[in-house]
This record gives sequence, structure tokens and C-alpha cells, in this order.
Amino acid sequence: MTSERRSAAWFSATGRAGMIYRSWMRNQGFGAEVFDGRPVIGIATSASELAPCNAHLHRVAEAVKRGVWQAGGFPLEFPTMATGETLMRPTAMLYRNLMAMEVEELIRANPLDGVVLLSGCDKTTPAMLMAAASVDVPAVMVTGGPMLNGKYKDMDVGSGTHVWKFEEELKAGRMTQEECFFAEGCMARSNGHCMTMGTASTMACMAEALGMQLPGSATWPAVDARRFETAQAAGQRVVSLVEEELRPSKILTRQAFENAIRVNAAIGGSTNAIIHLLAIAGRVGVELGLHDFDALARDVPTLLDLMPSGRFLMEDFCYAGGLPVVMRQLVEADLLHAGPITVTGKSVADNVTDAECWNAEVITPVAEPFQPAGTGTAVLTGNLCPGGAVLKQSAASPELLTHKGKALVFDSAEEYHAVCDDPELPVDASTVLVIRGAGPKGYPGMPEVSNVPLPAKMLKAGVTDMVRICDGRMSGTGYGTVVLHVTPESAVGGPLAFVRTGDEITLDVPNRSLTLHVDDEELNRRREAWAPPGSPYTSGYTWLYTHHVLQADEGADFDFLQGSRGHAVPRDSH
Repeated sequence: MTSERRSAAWFSATGRAGMIYRSWMRNQGFGAEVFDGRPVIGIATSASELAPCNAHLHRVAEAVKRGVWQAGGFPLEFPTMATGETLMRPTAMLYRNLMAMEVEELIRANPLDGVVLLSGCDKTTPAMLMAAASVDVPAVMVTGGPMLNGKYKDMDVGSGTHVWKFEEELKAGRMTQEECFFAEGCMARSNGHCMTMGTASTMACMAEALGMQLPGSATWPAVDARRFETAQAAGQRVVSLVEEELRPSKILTRQAFENAIRVNAAIGGSTNAIIHLLAIAGRVGVELGLHDFDALARDVPTLLDLMPSGRFLMEDFCYAGGLPVVMRQLVEADLLHAGPITVTGKSVADNVTDAECWNAEVITPVAEPFQPAGTGTAVLTGNLCPGGAVLKQSAASPELLTHKGKALVFDSAEEYHAVCDDPELPVDASTVLVIRGAGPKGYPGMPEVSNVPLPAKMLKAGVTDMVRICDGRMSGTGYGTVVLHVTPESAVGGPLAFVRTGDEITLDVPNRSLTLHVDDEELNRRREAWAPPGSPYTSGYTWLYTHHVLQADEGADFDFLQGSRGHAVPRDSH
């Protein structure tokens, strides 16, 4: 038996300690031969009926087990929490760091030589990648795949994206409540996560772009047989990763993160990827800043015509050739680093060299892109966001990318929702809606509330977009001219806290600026008169969160979780 393996400290032990470890495992029917020194592979599954996107992962786990057994490993499935965006309150983002802590400690505390990470919904993928980076045992990500395309009447409908659209239609009187009820059952018609290029699809693609997921794995629909073939292949591959000692720290390099940023631009990915990639980079000690997302994305065109920015959905992307096609085009255009190693043991370029595009409407060529270079996520600076803010240009209205208007300020999203249908609301098409109190500490958890619906009176007047500014996040399925992640947030005394209704604000995306037209002397007076909001949290996890969460420009991770803590075997108490 190989003493170098972590699992040997448990299963190769002599005396009563070894007897305890082996005998209790045998109550599950495992024969003595599984303790012969073969790699022990953990299958971390976030399957949960409370997280609909992940509910099918127990089936995916069975496919992974087949692969592990075939490759000569010993698979052991274990549950993790599931941070389901659809049900969790106040926001799943509040619990991403908790899930990352749990997965990290479960891996470290148990006799695992390698791990396969099964995720799906928005926060489960980054949480598991953060954990794998921190504990640094060989790991492969297997995301659960998107749902099949939604079908309503004569059109394809996208999860999330059409929720916002149908809500607007309902408020404008162009759709009935009964039609909305019917549409609900048409939108999510199979297992899987959102089939738009929302955060779940984006993070699946990010896992593949970083090199932590097998090529092509991000896009197979959850119910496609090839989703399970992919999972089986991952089970086989993780055993080889253990033999090769290919760990996340060797894969998650600065070049890998640069590739992921550029891929995110090319696919029109979610702005949430910024926060998650910053957090993952912080776990492996890779220097990555908000400015990198703007600088690296400026030369990258948007190649995918996918909702919320375009017409198609993830199923179409898959059948057009999937992410390897996008990455091959970027490699050939010298927009990606070709050399970084991936979980295949091969380079990025080697993984995608044979990728073929089967539908150039869905995956457009670099020479004739869906949207030109420079239309990806923009990083803004200015006196309203000294630490930065972001805006997804591909989902915004071009005519609003340069805009000046008077602010209408709300201290919470709930405060806005209480009056947004008021026909007397003092708002016109030029008004800048400011929503604060939605940052990591202030809400807490930085929820996806920034793309608040337009006021009913504006929708009825035919207005389809307005500038919105917030220190919170926006769903990756959302759209609109929305300035997000304003940093520092209002709850810690960022300038957003001092904006008053009637102040003029200029958004200038071409020049990457966000300016509050209030002089420094007046801002200082407002700052001196300001008091931080009180917190009702005096104990428990939320207290821990509000005391230790970092700002958005640092990934909203906990200050005490940055950096890798390694995979040293814990002390034996037996």
C-alpha cells in the first residue's frame, strides 16, 4: 500500500485505529480488498430537493462511481450543503462562503486522495472550487448541466430572463396572470440549472475555462445521456490525477484566470463571475484585481448569441459545439493562453484543437462576432465608486451607456418595491434609480436585487430600460443598464450612502466612469452627518459573515479564508 496517499493514514493503519476505520466502513458491504491502497475518491454532491437545479445530482454521482471503480479507485459519496438561489433567503450568496468552508473541511477531515465536485446552481460551483483550491487535493468539477430549452406557445423561453420579461408584460397590461401561471410550467421542463447564460451556466463554463472541468462538460443538458458519460469519464480521470499528483494549485494559475476572464467576455457571461473568480483566486494566492476584468476583456468580442444578451439557449450552444469551439477560436485569435495545464493532463490548446462549430448563428466567428470587442463587462471608477463598479454592456441599452440624470434614491430594494407601481412616483425616463443597502455587509449577503423592475408608469409609457445603480448584484439571467457591485458599499460608508434624491449622476461607460455631481465639501458634510446602520445580528453565522466578509472587489470571501490551508492529514484521536 502507498504510504504517500492521504487515505493510507486511515486504511493502512495498524492496531485498533486501523480496525476501527476499516471495520465500520465494511458495514456498508465493502470487501477487504478496497483497503489495498487504491486511491480513495470522494464524491462531494450538493444534491438537494431544496435546490431544484441540483436535485438530480445523485444520479450524476452514480455515473462518477462507475468511472472511479473502472479506473481502480474506491469511490465514497458524501453530501454537502446546497446553496440554491431559487429558494434560499435572504440570498444564496450569504451561504457561499459557508458551503466553501464545509466542503473544504469535509475533504480535509476524511481519508480522501482525490475528489469529484458535483455542483449546479449558481453558488455551488464557486463554493466547491474555492474549497478545492484551499485544501488542494486532486479534484475534478462536474456541473449538473442546464435544463432543456423552455417552450411557451411558439417560442423558446429562458429561465430567469423570461421571468423578468413576463413580469414587465404583466405590469404593462400586455399579459394576464393566468398566462403567467401557464408560462411557469413551460419554462423549467427538465432537471438542470438555468439554460440561459446566467450565473449557473457561466460558472460551469468558468470551471471548464479554468481547466477544472473536462472539455465540453459545461453544456451537455442535465438529462442528456452524455451528461452521465461525462460524469463517468470524470470518475476515471480523477484516479489518474491522484497518480499524477496533479492538484488544483498546478491548474489554477494566473494564466488560467486570465483565460477564464476572456472566455467570460466571449460568452457574454454573468457579472457574478467577477466576484467568484476573485474569491477563487484569493484561495490560491493568485493576484487578480477588478481592473483585470476590464483590461483583459476589452479585446474580446462576444461570440455567443445567447439569452439574456441574445436569442438562443444553452441547449443550442451545446449542439453547436459547446465551449471548446469558443476556446478554439480564442486560441487561434491569440486571445487565450494555449499552454496552461488542465485536469485532462493536457494543455488548453490540445483540449480544443479538434473542436468544430455546427451552428455559426449560435457561436459566431471571431471575424464576424455577435457583438464587437469592447462590449463585455465594463469596470467603472469615479467618485461614486472608488473601489469600482461593473456593468454588463451586452445586456444594456446602447443609448444609455452615456447618460446623465437625477437620482431617485431608495435605502433598500424593498423600499423601492413598495412604491414602484405608484402612478404618482416622481420619475421619468431620464431618472437614475439608486438602490443601496444591498452590499455584502448591508443586506447581508449582496443579493441579486439590482435590476429592479422599472416603475409601472414607465412600462405603460413604453419605456423598456432605465439606468439603475446598486451595491448589490444582478442575476446572470437579468438584463438592463444596471451598474452593479458599487464599492465600497453604502453600509460601510461608501459614497453611495451619501447620494440624495435630486443629485445628478453621470454614467459614461466608454470612459469607464461613474460620477456623482456633488462637490467634495458637501460630500464631507454628508459623511460627517452619516451614521452606519445598526445590525440585528449578535450571534450565529450571519454575525460571523457581517464581521468578516470582504468587499465585492475582493470577491466577498471571508478575510480569514484567503489562501490555501493544504491537505495535511489531521491528528488521529483513536
